[in-house]
Amino acid sequence: MDQLFVFTYLTDPRFILFVLAGALSGLFVGSIPGLSVTMATAILVSVTYTWATTDALGTIMGLYVVGVFSGALSAILINIPGAPSSVVTTFDGHPMAKKGEAYKALKIATLYSFVGSVFGLLMLWLLGLPISRLALKFQPMDYFLLAAFGLSAVGSLTGESFLKGIISALAGLFLSMIGLDSVLGTPRLTMGIWNLQTGVPIVPALVGLFGFSEVLTVISEVDVKAQVLEVKKMSVKVKDLMKYFTQSLYYSTIGTLVGALPGAGGPVASFLAYSEAKRIVKHPSVPFGEGAEEGIVASEASNNACIGGALIPMLTLAVPGDAVTAIILSVFYVHGLQPGPMFIRTQPELFGVILAGGLLGCLFLLLIGFYIAPKMVKIISVPKNILLPVVTVLCIIGSYSFNNRMFDILLMMLFGVVGFFMRKKGYSVAPMTLALVLGGMMDSNFRRAISLAVSEDNMIIALFGRPITIILLVLTFLTIFMNFPVLKRKK
Repeated sequence: MDQLFVFTYLTDPRFILFVLAGALSGLFVGSIPGLSVTMATAILVSVTYTWATTDALGTIMGLYVVGVFSGALSAILINIPGAPSSVVTTFDGHPMAKKGEAYKALKIATLYSFVGSVFGLLMLWLLGLPISRLALKFQPMDYFLLAAFGLSAVGSLTGESFLKGIISALAGLFLSMIGLDSVLGTPRLTMGIWNLQTGVPIVPALVGLFGFSEVLTVISEVDVKAQVLEVKKMSVKVKDLMKYFTQSLYYSTIGTLVGALPGAGGPVASFLAYSEAKRIVKHPSVPFGEGAEEGIVASEASNNACIGGALIPMLTLAVPGDAVTAIILSVFYVHGLQPGPMFIRTQPELFGVILAGGLLGCLFLLLIGFYIAPKMVKIISVPKNILLPVVTVLCIIGSYSFNNRMFDILLMMLFGVVGFFMRKKGYSVAPMTLALVLGGMMDSNFRRAISLAVSEDNMIIALFGRPITIILLVLTFLTIFMNFPVLKRKK
């Protein structure tokens, strides 16, 4: 059924224009160092929450797909990744550009970003329904443990240390508990502040953590002007580009699997794929790190395949795969939608919207990468004194428009300051983001599981006696214990 919806939206001129608008926004944001796709998505949520759901999702998917790719532009041209997932692209992309092959490097990055993105979305299309069927067997305790595993995983894969990741996640859980108690209906942790009765509003919090904190971070850093290399047009044969296609499918598989792990995302996928490329490619075009085309292929195919991978647990289990899908999850909640095991069956139209938006984003990625990306030199070097005020105004407007409250602007700024100091001290904001989004679900499912188990003869068996529950419990404890400093030193 969702196939029909996909093709309907693929041919809808209005929907195509919204995806194109998102794609162009993603190109601008992703290619400029200091801005991030996550930040742009958070701001976009605050702008689009009054829109029709299909328009909002289409725009966000266009931004997501092209934004992840666009980080490669500055990585290649100025050796500064436009996104964390493009760090690995600098290893070989910039050396190629310094040799006068920037044009070819951009073509390779474009083609294999396209391949990775399409591969990940096709996996979402194929695996979404089977995984949702499995998720129908989940009980309340399973959802609680799944979210706990996601938070422990994101703590181990982001930031400078596992402990800092866990602290960030626990802080997010604490903040998610603020508001009216879901069972008793009494105020909880509100400190007498009336505006917190309904909880911490997710959009101002996300805009602050990812948008305003970026502004503060860029302001605090020493302004070093990077040299933007010239992009000289050169002849690049299609057969030369396509010779890495088979390898790219392997890297895309890595990216999809890593993307499906809560909190892992593009940076982890690209590093893993690059390591695999060095292992399996015995005779690269040039040595890795000196402008090897295979290095760009591995990085870009894997980090873009993460898009589809990260959407799989978000849509089927309501557990985000990365920070961007955590924000997309908030879009669902803002629009009154509930992702989870029944989402694809009960809302096939919206599943089709996400697939169509992603596939159209892939098409625009290809066109933008081939025809517009080589001309992005001037945009990449936009002065910060022009850029930062614009971003700040967008953060303020986005926060205020969500509830039309000055309180939300103050809250956004507070979260921005918190996010700024977290970054400075090496605490990743991604675990806090996932905890803010998942905290309510964890709270309600844990309490529901306890209330159901109390009436059973053996409460422990009722809570933890099912195979799915045991597997999730083991995975969670393994993730935590294997990241203890003592155990890591023994490895």
